[in-house]
Amino acid sequence: MKAACVGIDILYPVLTSLYDTGCEIIKVFTCKTDNITEFNTKTVSFAKEHNIPIQMERITQDDLYDLVAMGCDFVLVGGYYHVIPVIEELRIVNTHPAYLPLGRGAWPMPLTIIKGLTESGITMHRMTKGLDEGDIILREKIPVYPDTDNLITLTERQNTLIPAMVRQLVSDFDNLWDNATPQDNSIAEYWEMPEKEDYTVRDTDSFEKADLILRAFYSYECYYIDTKTGQEYELIGATAHKGEPEDAAGIQNFFSIEGGYISSPKARCI
Repeated sequence: MKAACVGIDILYPVLTSLYDTGCEIIKVFTCKTDNITEFNTKTVSFAKEHNIPIQMERITQDDLYDLVAMGCDFVLVGGYYHVIPVIEELRIVNTHPAYLPLGRGAWPMPLTIIKGLTESGITMHRMTKGLDEGDIILREKIPVYPDTDNLITLTERQNTLIPAMVRQLVSDFDNLWDNATPQDNSIAEYWEMPEKEDYTVRDTDSFEKADLILRAFYSYECYYIDTKTGQEYELIGATAHKGEPEDAAGIQNFFSIEGGYISSPKARCI
């Protein structure tokens, strides 16, 4: 089969697993990332290493018709910043990091932790004009440990599902596509994109609240506000700790919270 792949590094196994099935990948689409908290470097390197044409510009309807003219059987998506057009002539499968219909939306992983859910998963569904509303082709569950998981551990666990799901998809594509199951809209939830307040911690916050926020958005920008001075800091990779440190002066980027403190390998005053 001929396929195209759309994605960034957060769901990188979508690309590598598709290649491993023996599909001819005729084009890779990705987009610009900051390469600080989100990356496309592995995706770009893989395409170059395997001599696969790569496009950084936003996908247009004309791009999809070009794929049809090249004999493309389907497109497999694994993370993308832009809305992808949908045309009847080309089947597009989206890989969504949640167990749909719960967790529709652009960034469900942090909210899975924030909401204290005990399970999540990966869903492959038909791409439609409605965001994450397409019929379900495949889905698998994973456990979530809301008291200890962070964004990285959750995403890594989700990604372990992808290779087997891609193999199953490719091995029986026509049948799976034709027999995709409509989502149960009575239990569907669309989760809005988190806003800055959702990943902001204050010195007056409890350890429990700070820990939850920092784990949910771990490896992305979080913010700390000292309410006494009004000073604000951007933190990346920050963690919360209970109690008082033995040597606060020896802790890199130390920030106080109620009942504990925050340390962060990266911090800047803003």
